[in-house]
Amino acid sequence: MIREFLYKYYIDPIRYGEAYTLVDTLTYALILIAAVYLVYRGLRRYKFAIDDELVLATMPFVVLGGLLRVVEDTGMITSDFRFLLITPLIFFTIFTVAGIALFAGKLAENAGLVARYSRVYAGTGIAACLVAASALVWFGLTETTIALDVLVAIPGLALVSSLALWAFLVYGLKWDYASNILYKLLIFGHMLDASATSYGIDIHPVHYVEQHVVGSSLIEATGTAFSMFLLKIAVIIPAIYVLEMYRREGSSDLWHLILLAMIVVGMAPGIRDLVRMVLYV
Repeated sequence: MIREFLYKYYIDPIRYGEAYTLVDTLTYALILIAAVYLVYRGLRRYKFAIDDELVLATMPFVVLGGLLRVVEDTGMITSDFRFLLITPLIFFTIFTVAGIALFAGKLAENAGLVARYSRVYAGTGIAACLVAASALVWFGLTETTIALDVLVAIPGLALVSSLALWAFLVYGLKWDYASNILYKLLIFGHMLDASATSYGIDIHPVHYVEQHVVGSSLIEATGTAFSMFLLKIAVIIPAIYVLEMYRREGSSDLWHLILLAMIVVGMAPGIRDLVRMVLYV
């Protein structure tokens, strides 16, 4: 019975690319919460400063996660290694690569080879992104297409909606702290996710579907994928308020990591969906 349960809710969805269920969604949410805490303890143990610099230097790895998911989507990797690029295993893959780069950067800083560890850390992520992006561009040129209109439309929609939400928070609600670069990244990451989902389901010629439980239920209830913007706004506004209250009264270190995790769950799938639609895969 346990074996059947594991295959039904965890193994088969990864193997066959099935939609998420309530069971695996809650499981991965709990794993994410535990992972944030363990990362927090690990960084504190090895005396890493958990600050804006660390979060910003991690952004290339967030982008890398989205790009590598598309590498798997294209079918370029035919061996079983492709499973390492499927959610949720890809989180462990990226975590391992980022962890190695982070400690390499710290060793280089301690040895006096670089002024700041973040140069090696972020530089590794940027280099990996360039390699993954080059492979995807080559695939687009040789196997499918590169839809420049999609490449402009989705980020454009994300930028406009992000600016509108940011302006509402800063000028409407008078939340000056919403101008913090990390809150801006949080807003843009989730607006990119909403824009890609909306465009992919309602506009793009290829029939894309929403795999997440809450999102698919909302789209079915409203009849349009653009309702994802309402869902994102309903989550982001109270989240920013609560996060800011926690930052002022709690741990700045843990605040940075929670905010990073929230950026990841919005921006990484947004990038993946954007690139998939640009390449028609």
